[in-house]
Amino acid sequence: MNNKVAVYRHEHFNAAHRLYNPEWTMERNDEVFGKCNNPSFHGHNYELVVKVVGVPDAQTGYVVDLKWLSDLIKREVHARFDHKNLNLDTSEFKQLNPTAENIAIVIFNLLRPYIDSDKDLQVRLYETPRNFVEYPAAP
Repeated sequence: MNNKVAVYRHEHFNAAHRLYNPEWTMERNDEVFGKCNNPSFHGHNYELVVKVVGVPDAQTGYVVDLKWLSDLIKREVHARFDHKNLNLDTSEFKQLNPTAENIAIVIFNLLRPYIDSDKDLQVRLYETPRNFVEYPAAP
């Protein structure tokens, strides 16, 4: 059998951040980032959906063991980012603006080394119920 199947794991984490460019004036940051440029930061209840696509294993029937995937996300994402100030408490965002786009790319890069190379990986990150990003973007 050579049928590809997509499996999904939904997790969440809560984090604070501030969107700003330190090379710009406060006025320019306010113009571009609005309320997200609050110097006292603001928070989100992020919803994370990790998608793995591959051919189910002949012996287990799994594309990936979802318990294992959940544990991986908790170790690599949740432990790093949950209840943290992304700008101040994480090495990943010391020099990188923690936009939803950049957070999704960072999460992808944290998980990719652990997912077999014959499987596709995609990260969907909801910053709000109506705003979300996907990486890599669908063609």
